[in-house]
Amino acid sequence: MSKVDRWLLPDGIEEVLPNEANQIEQLRQRLLHLFETWGYDYVIPPMVEFTDSLLTGSGRDIELLTFKLTDQLSGKTMGIRADITPQAARMDAHSLQREGTNRLCYAGHVMHTRPKTPLSSRTPLMTGVELFGESGLDADIEIVSLLLAALSAIRLEKQYIDIGHVGVFRSLAEFAELNSEQELALFGLLQTKSQSEINAWLDVNVADEQARQWFSQLPKFSGSTGVLDKAREAFAEAPAEVLAALDELQALINVVSERYPNAQFYCDLSELRGYHYHTGIVFGAFAPGVGNAIASGGRYDHIGEAFGRSRPATGFDLNLTAICRLLRGNDKTEDKGIFAPETNSYAGWQKVLELREQGERVVCGLSGQTSPRDHQNCDRILREQDGQLIVEKL
Repeated sequence: MSKVDRWLLPDGIEEVLPNEANQIEQLRQRLLHLFETWGYDYVIPPMVEFTDSLLTGSGRDIELLTFKLTDQLSGKTMGIRADITPQAARMDAHSLQREGTNRLCYAGHVMHTRPKTPLSSRTPLMTGVELFGESGLDADIEIVSLLLAALSAIRLEKQYIDIGHVGVFRSLAEFAELNSEQELALFGLLQTKSQSEINAWLDVNVADEQARQWFSQLPKFSGSTGVLDKAREAFAEAPAEVLAALDELQALINVVSERYPNAQFYCDLSELRGYHYHTGIVFGAFAPGVGNAIASGGRYDHIGEAFGRSRPATGFDLNLTAICRLLRGNDKTEDKGIFAPETNSYAGWQKVLELREQGERVVCGLSGQTSPRDHQNCDRILREQDGQLIVEKL
């Protein structure tokens, strides 16, 4: 690499400069404080773990996103985390072993082998919550409510929630006796919402006519919450688990909509994000002008089974890197300060300490620095006037 291009960073890897770093940190602190007020305990999982535990129950998508390396001490394969949820599940099942409900929250970087979308970062800063030990719908309601509270806390006026339930597809796949390969192929086709391709595949792979009809209708049930009523009619003769899933969606939306009337729910029975390890309600949050989800989550029961403690669980994570870009210019991004000219005066030093204890940002002049122009972001100056040290605007 020549001297000219030594400053280049790999594609999708970026540095965060002061203004944006300050904004991201403010968002991180604001959200972690919010999570704490809801009863969630803060944890800091490690950046790397043995892949034996890091990838347990996380699905093939996460495995493909995970950088792997060899531990020079043990010779075992380690991975740099691409998702913090499996780590939280390990901590709940093995490290904490709490009885009953366990609420955890976190904030940290993840690393992806490739960007999830063409312009996204490969090292986004994520924050999120996980609720373990409760299988009832109340837990899902709490998690979606907390997500909307978080979006309100970061001052997103319009809140769009895309919501579905993987139980609908799973129950239909079991009824149709699809093998794992067929299930995966149909799952991929449903994400494209190409009706002609879906129907052509169904004609070849699904013998039961009723099952073909149900699968074919899935992509049509997307839109406002009214589509749930239409889905109930269409799936009236479907397995009971399908109707139970629709009832869960409706009940959650009813409660959360009353709590957060500004939230707009979009139902989609063929949107199965995280399908490979989610087991129930799944959801994503979107913002105007952003094509990809800024937050996602859902229920993922049994993830701790590999650690010897199967626990029901639900949660979500938010992409703070993407949210910061969305809010750029809306929040305060520069911390102005007070310039204290170079001095050896003890009284001056005491005044500087007093101002800092009050939460002020005080920049002390170094050798030869007598003007605030000698340091960044100072809009006031500490001056001596009539024997007193006072702060004046510039």
